[in-house]
Amino acid sequence: MSAGDAPHSDDARAPGSSGEPRQGPLPLEDAVREIGDAGREGLSAALDTGRALRGLLIADLALARSALGRALMWVAVAIVFGASSWLLLMAALIALLQGVLGWSWLASMSAAAGLSLVVTALGVWQALRYFEHTRLSATRRQLRRMGLGHDDDDDREIEKQEAR
Repeated sequence: MSAGDAPHSDDARAPGSSGEPRQGPLPLEDAVREIGDAGREGLSAALDTGRALRGLLIADLALARSALGRALMWVAVAIVFGASSWLLLMAALIALLQGVLGWSWLASMSAAAGLSLVVTALGVWQALRYFEHTRLSATRRQLRRMGLGHDDDDDREIEKQEAR
């Protein structure tokens, strides 16, 4: 660090001096005052950061809430059109099985219903699999390591999940 890089501060000069650096350590009262001032500045900066993060979180939640409403609307549209497409596909399958292959109406409709049940079971299985991710197991595990949120019931459930 060169002499030109050294920080220049009025605090480093003795009061009433003609620009010469202070010789020796600060008096105890001045040191305590400077430490207190630095602590207040640090606290003020931390509070400002907290306020900024709070504002960001509020704005982010408002955006997420708006996006969630729109996403749910489009999910509803997709479900309606998906269900109607599935019904038409099953009607075409029934007509194909009954007309071309000569199956009875009962057998054709049973085959279409069986296919629908298989797809439903697959969907339920996948949904349950993904719902496990909503348990926040990794976060709970880290909070437990930090000594927060320790609950014996949660521990037993997490241990069962990890044992699988």
